Amino acid sequence: MDILGTSLRVCVGDLDAAVGVYERLTGTEAVRFQRGPVAVAAVGCFFLMSGPEAELSVLSKVTATLAVKDVDEAVADLRAVGAEIIAGPLPTPIGRNLIARHPDGSIFEYVDRQGG
Repeated sequence: MDILGTSLRVCVGDLDAAVGVYERLTGTEAVRFQRGPVAVAAVGCFFLMSGPEAELSVLSKVTATLAVKDVDEAVADLRAVGAEIIAGPLPTPIGRNLIARHPDGSIFEYVDRQGG
C-alpha cells in the first residue's frame, strides 16, 4: 500500500477559534465539512473536529488519518498483517475511507480520493 500522507486529528471545543490558529500555523486555508453531527475543518495536516462529546469520544480513539492511493489495496494489506477492519470501506464526500485496528491495538483511518 502507498501511504501518501498523514493527518492528525484534534478535537476542539470552539472550531471557529481553532481554525484561525491552525490556518496561521500552517499557512493554509481551512476546508470545512460536516461528518454527521461533527463539524470538521481540514487545515494543512490537521483535521479539527467539534461536536457532541459522545461522537468526539469515538473519533478521538483514531490515532491519525492516513491518505492512501487505494483503500481496497489498504484492506488487503491490513488483513495480511492481521489488522481488523472496524468500519468501511465507505464513500465520503472526498473519496472512500475505512477504520482499522492494527494488531498492536492502534486505530487508524485510511482514506483515498477514489469514488467520492
